Amino acid sequence: MLNPVVTVMVKAARLGGNVLLRNINRLDSLNVVQKDRMDYASEVDADAEKAIIKELRRAYPDYGVIGEEGGSVPGRSGRHHWVIDPLDGTSNYLHGIPHYCVSLALIDNGEPTDAVIFDPLRNELFTASRGAGAQLNERKIRVSERKELAGAMLVTGFPPRERARLGAQLECVRELLVQAEDVRRTGSAALDLAYVACGRADAYFEAGVKPWDIAAGVLLVREAGGRVCDFRGANLARMDDKGAIGRQIVAGNIRVCEAVQKTIVSSGYAAAF
Repeated sequence: MLNPVVTVMVKAARLGGNVLLRNINRLDSLNVVQKDRMDYASEVDADAEKAIIKELRRAYPDYGVIGEEGGSVPGRSGRHHWVIDPLDGTSNYLHGIPHYCVSLALIDNGEPTDAVIFDPLRNELFTASRGAGAQLNERKIRVSERKELAGAMLVTGFPPRERARLGAQLECVRELLVQAEDVRRTGSAALDLAYVACGRADAYFEAGVKPWDIAAGVLLVREAGGRVCDFRGANLARMDDKGAIGRQIVAGNIRVCEAVQKTIVSSGYAAAF
């Protein structure tokens, strides 16, 4: 049984997902804005976020919000914040690539306590609560059991705001591919983390991530028995009402996560920051 908070989050995520699905046949007519270099948002992102926030505030009016589109809005409860990405994988969505999701996390005193990642196209619902494990469609999930980098399936991203470090990243990828089966780039950090949590991928790493990209996925991986750290192996920073968190992440089962993190250091990629 889902706890009451996650039940509300699931309803909100499904409402957001419905907004995404209702608009997939009118991509050519959407109003799209460029937030930054090669970083876009559409009216669908904003509409989905509004639907999500309305539902969350109906049940928990005192909680603050850290949203990708609406920014940080403090709540009367100083320690609780919703972290919302209404459409993680916007570029995929706008190009008609069927891989994106809604990502929600509840933060209590800087730490994620509850998480929902919803893929509306596949109707896959990933949920987690601190100390209660992680689930996919209400069935328990665990990270993979791979014991080494050899043969591992890895996922990463190439965010536009980190292109100045692209050379270092590509060198890291080259070193990883000496042993790993493959390194893939899917276009959704939240789904990358969800896939690590359920064992579809062995590890994920990326720089330039924002709180809404990873807050829910971090809890999913931890509750599925995995490890999450930054490029130098340290724990990620706690979040505050401004959304502060480490901008680099490595996540996976404990052994593969450690192997990827050490390769990031040995390749010189960590030193680029």
